Amino acid sequence: MKTPLVIFDLDGTLVDTAPDLIDSLNHTIAAADLQPVAYEDITHLVGQGVRMMIARAFHLRNTPLDDELAARLFDRFMAHYKANMPGKSKVYPGVIDCLDRLACAGVRLAVCTNKLEELALPLMQGLGLASRFDVITGGDTFAVRKPDAGHILGTIEKAGADPACSIMIGDSINDILAAQNARIGSIAVSFGYSDVPVVDLNADIVIDHFDDLTVQVIRKMI
Repeated sequence: MKTPLVIFDLDGTLVDTAPDLIDSLNHTIAAADLQPVAYEDITHLVGQGVRMMIARAFHLRNTPLDDELAARLFDRFMAHYKANMPGKSKVYPGVIDCLDRLACAGVRLAVCTNKLEELALPLMQGLGLASRFDVITGGDTFAVRKPDAGHILGTIEKAGADPACSIMIGDSINDILAAQNARIGSIAVSFGYSDVPVVDLNADIVIDHFDDLTVQVIRKMI
């Protein structure tokens, strides 16, 4: 049997980054005199990168956003987020044991996130996660990003793996739709930032805790 490749999303899947994303976003939009967003807004804001998060915050506050201001606010967000990394972000319960369990069974591991590489890599390094993965791709690694199949297929290619033996794990429609577009198996986690019930994402499997992600589950899917 070929070696499986398990691909993880980052924000809302491996790591709860919501507190730091909200802090940096509120720091950013304060420069435009926007009212701060709350944790409850996170599911409507994240998933398509920093620029989209800022644009969605302006839309949430019914405020126009021109390109010049958007560029300045992007730089402001990046500076604040990087300066405070890893901040309050925490690895979800069960992640480390799960990664150890899969790695010990010979399963290869990768990350495919829409987060920019310059944010994803130091965050994972700061949390002691980076060395556990064979490949880490961000929202700017390729010309496309999730839900485009090319983001996942490019990650699989960089890992030297086979799509037929690869599985995507994530918390949002971008992750599951990307997996479906790439014609690979998908697992949704119920504890992330999806703005719809994860059962409606049509993933092959839904898990509530990383204890549920076993080698047997992975092998049955491929």
